[in-house]
Amino acid sequence: MSYIKKRIQSFAYAFRGLYFLFKEAPNALIHLIAAIIAISSGFIYKISYNEWLAIIIVIGAVFSMEAINTALERLSDYTCNKEIHPAIKKVKDLSAAAVLIVAVAALAVGITIFLPKIF
Repeated sequence: MSYIKKRIQSFAYAFRGLYFLFKEAPNALIHLIAAIIAISSGFIYKISYNEWLAIIIVIGAVFSMEAINTALERLSDYTCNKEIHPAIKKVKDLSAAAVLIVAVAALAVGITIFLPKIF
């Protein structure tokens, strides 16, 4: 397979991963709704270039972390046949915590940008 065909195929895998993310991770849909609200609010309140950059970065971080969390959960479930193992539980809890941390940071960015514009 040529180099270009391999690169195109890698994008196909990534888009399939996005499909799985939104199909299998209910929290990804919540993040999507929050992202749509943030982007819509950005247009409504005419946020600055730097504010757009912050919004784009935190949206990307949240979705990336949710994808990693979902992948770790699926891999963990597969390796231990969905049985509860203390080490696997800790890994899954830590990856969920990572999503929570970045989601709270994204919320803080949103509040910092939009609250002064709303009030």
